[in-house]
Amino acid sequence: MELYNTLSRKKELFVPLEEGKVKMYNCGPTVYNYIHVGNARPLVAFDTLRRYFIYKGYDVDFVVNFTDIDDKIINKANDEGVTTEEISERYIQAFYEDVEELNIYDYNIINPKATEYVDNIIEFISGLIDKGAAYNVDGNVYFDVDAAKDYGKLSKKNIEDLISGARVDINDEKESPVDFALWKKKKPGEPAWDSPWGEGRPGWHIECSVMAKSLLGDSIDIHSGGEDLQFPHHENEIAQSETLNEKPFAKYWLHNAMITV
Repeated sequence: MELYNTLSRKKELFVPLEEGKVKMYNCGPTVYNYIHVGNARPLVAFDTLRRYFIYKGYDVDFVVNFTDIDDKIINKANDEGVTTEEISERYIQAFYEDVEELNIYDYNIINPKATEYVDNIIEFISGLIDKGAAYNVDGNVYFDVDAAKDYGKLSKKNIEDLISGARVDINDEKESPVDFALWKKKKPGEPAWDSPWGEGRPGWHIECSVMAKSLLGDSIDIHSGGEDLQFPHHENEIAQSETLNEKPFAKYWLHNAMITV
């Protein structure tokens, strides 16, 4: 079987890292609302691929995460006067009901929540700081994009172009406009966890890298998601994961196109 690999921009013969086994990670929903047809598309596409691998005799580990801490969840919780956990659990349950009706899911799929991996996230960030690839500024921790090899190799973006294009909302804390947050300092009205850098919460990109590493290992066969995630999310996942682990993060990057109505 051949798969179109976004990383190489061509179809490649699928050869798993380990014979007879496939490790897949798909970026799941941020649970602040009900899923729509666009959210369902990657689930349909990559669950179909998972089922095909199983049909062909592979042992498949398939992770679809829940982002259960995020600005949108925090804002909705504050608007409704409830906790972020109440918001996320409401929409996680709705998610399960929807995908069961769509018959695109089963209980063999692993569904981690980002908040379950905060200790792992802190350990991951500490490792990046030890390597000189991340820095703390008053409780906010940023990834130093200059520390990443081949940054832009997935999205085919050039760092110099990104820097020259960063003219709006420049953060003076960051050493470079393209550096991104690994840990965010606590703000009023937000949930927070203790860390070596003070109370705060994880950034978005670090969550997926850590859940993939914790559940599937340093290197995986397939990382998938919507094409809108290629940059910055998947690019940043590659940067931080490969900088820490010093191994290729994912062999095949698969992206579904957007739905137009």
